[in-house]
Amino acid sequence: MENLEAIATVASVFLIFVLLEVTAGDFLQRKRTKVRDVWLDFASGILVPGAIMPLVLFASASLAQHLFPADAGAWSAWPAWLMFVTLCIGDDLSQYWWHRLSHTRWLFPLHRAHHSAPYLSVRVVYRNNIIYYALMPGLWVSGGLIYAGFGSVYACYVVAKLFVITSAHSNVQWDRPLLRFKTTRVLLWLLERTISTPMTHAAHHGLNGSDPATHYKGNFGNLLFIWDIIFGTAKITRSAPTAFGVEGLVPVPWWREFTIPKKTSYLAPESDSSHSSPADTLPSE
Repeated sequence: MENLEAIATVASVFLIFVLLEVTAGDFLQRKRTKVRDVWLDFASGILVPGAIMPLVLFASASLAQHLFPADAGAWSAWPAWLMFVTLCIGDDLSQYWWHRLSHTRWLFPLHRAHHSAPYLSVRVVYRNNIIYYALMPGLWVSGGLIYAGFGSVYACYVVAKLFVITSAHSNVQWDRPLLRFKTTRVLLWLLERTISTPMTHAAHHGLNGSDPATHYKGNFGNLLFIWDIIFGTAKITRSAPTAFGVEGLVPVPWWREFTIPKKTSYLAPESDSSHSSPADTLPSE
């Protein structure tokens, strides 16, 4: 019953932001959306949360059961707050690094689908190559923790995380109105240094490297933005990029972007020093 309630709550969170975008008239993104985007958004939006992620959690919990058959629920007596903190580290911190590493040339093919969208919307929340999620360390850690007794707290955690991530990708920016008043600006200052917000995450999806509001070499946080603060990848501008996408990206069929990773190519020559890409994140690259 708890699992069904969690699924219903997660679906409700997503639906709320869909309705907000529909009300604002920006959900379909008619001027920017191509046929390939429709297929990619639909396939990833159904298969990733409906099949890939549950299968990884199940596989992880099953592996934990095989390796530690006597330890089912071994940590169930932990206080809820400690479980939540453990999930923030085991899942969200590991996802920060997975996301950051996915902006290197070796792993960016798994993540390019997320950035090839020329728009921001709840439609792109799960828009990634299926292998990106199948190998996501945080999901494997979470499955093990669920086996250890974190189930009920994980349900609350994932609802909170989805709310933050969905709102951060939504084109309905709830944080911008907080700039209007002095008291709410203080609240915004705290929020945007703690969790991912629409304005900070929009910078990560900016199209042009020359745009001062674009920062695709940082702002990698998912639930918590504080990881970017700690590891020096944060940029808070409070201005919006003029466009979204990947600069000079050579297009490929939507199904390849979703299923078969392939080395990413760019239209701009590498000798052009003014050209930068989301796959140029770490100094080693």
